[in-house]
Amino acid sequence: MTPDFLPRLRAEWFGNIRADVLAGLVVALALIPEAIAFSIIAGVDPKIGLYASFSIAVITAFAGGRPAMISAATAATAVLMGSLVRDHGLDYLLAATVLAGIIQVGCGLLKLGSVMRFVSKSVMTGFVNALAILIFLAQVPELIGVTWVTYVMVAGGLFIIYSFPRLTKAVPSPLICIIVLTAISLATGADLRTVGDMGELPSTLPEFLIPNVPFTFETFLIILPYSAGVAAVGLLESLMTAAIVDDLTDTGSDKNRECIGQGIANFATGFIGGMAGCAMIGQSMINVKSGGRGRLSTFCAGSFLLFMIVVLGEWVAVIPMAALVAIMIMVSVGTFSWSSIKTLSTHPRSSSIVMLATVVTVVATHNLAIGVGIGVLLSGLFFAWKIAQIFRVTSSLSDDGHHRTYVVEGQLFFASADTFTAAFDFKEAVERITIDVSHAHIWDISSVASLDMVVLKFRREGATVDIVGLNEASETIVDKLAIHDKPGALERLMGH
Repeated sequence: MTPDFLPRLRAEWFGNIRADVLAGLVVALALIPEAIAFSIIAGVDPKIGLYASFSIAVITAFAGGRPAMISAATAATAVLMGSLVRDHGLDYLLAATVLAGIIQVGCGLLKLGSVMRFVSKSVMTGFVNALAILIFLAQVPELIGVTWVTYVMVAGGLFIIYSFPRLTKAVPSPLICIIVLTAISLATGADLRTVGDMGELPSTLPEFLIPNVPFTFETFLIILPYSAGVAAVGLLESLMTAAIVDDLTDTGSDKNRECIGQGIANFATGFIGGMAGCAMIGQSMINVKSGGRGRLSTFCAGSFLLFMIVVLGEWVAVIPMAALVAIMIMVSVGTFSWSSIKTLSTHPRSSSIVMLATVVTVVATHNLAIGVGIGVLLSGLFFAWKIAQIFRVTSSLSDDGHHRTYVVEGQLFFASADTFTAAFDFKEAVERITIDVSHAHIWDISSVASLDMVVLKFRREGATVDIVGLNEASETIVDKLAIHDKPGALERLMGH
């Protein structure tokens, strides 16, 4: 326990009480229809998603590494569970949720949260823009095949959300939107789709249960692929969301603690009949934009959710979906990085391609992991290409014409290996060759193989070859992998 533990604990929990409580209330109301929808995606009863959202939010409030971030049941994990439920039943989903939690805790203990540093800014921007588009597209079904009243209510809700803060910011405008539109709906009896139409709300508290599956290696092999997928996608989305909340609030977070916190939450959720979940960018944005900054907001979101569905279920059921659609449209508009459109022509072309590829892939597949994976892969390829261009080999001939010195500058690795080899004139009749790599670094087996090839070709032509200027790391890899000084190397080259 460090000296700043208690002050930090006080700040994270009680530094913003009123705003955190109100923000948590808004998030709880927005969570209900989404949790029901995600349950339907996974092919389970709505209470599975609702119980999961309560459990994951409350546990990550204590165990997570990012205050003010909302974690609950999500579409990203739900879509991975559908086939498991269809083929093996609900209990296997619960068992897979428990195993996913164990995997995530292991990732946190192995410090895998630090892999976020390999995700470039372009990928982050693409991720944010793709999620903004997906959030908006998720609202479209609520705007198709409905009466004109729905459109009026959504427009009115957006007007309240954007105009009310000009009067006062004491109460989050999304909460006012829900209250006003619900009152109008009840007073007019308008034909509007409500939260109750999404599915039946549970009326009892969740109970502890052990998944009824055979405790065998065969069961483990059945659930492992699903658990691994859920763990990977869940951590990826959680860590990306944490990074976004970091930027929005100008504060830091503990990514490895977040991995552990997500794992503990999923592990426990499987034992109360809930499905796996992770951080939610949309709900986290609602929380932050409603004033939530501390762990109390996340705790209140989960607690209010359970209270409302169990105690106030009849009232919650009459909330018009138009109010929640308006809130999610606000989140979508606020999430999208509009400046990224303006900078498409000014940013490096490679960065723009990475951002657009991430957006297109995520939107097309609805799979965050694939989109981010494509973005990271492209970022790596573009980076390697750029580094390979910052490479050159120059040479000078001695006054007597018998000794040529080649000076290598830059990073010698697989992408620059061909350029390195092509820079040498093997047919030149000189007695001695010096390869000066004091301004270069040798990285991999491809570069060592190219060095071997150059040295052996010169020796085949009768020249003496010296390699000078190897730094410690380059010397280590050359000593370990190079063959040009080993017996028979020249014969093997000539035979090849």
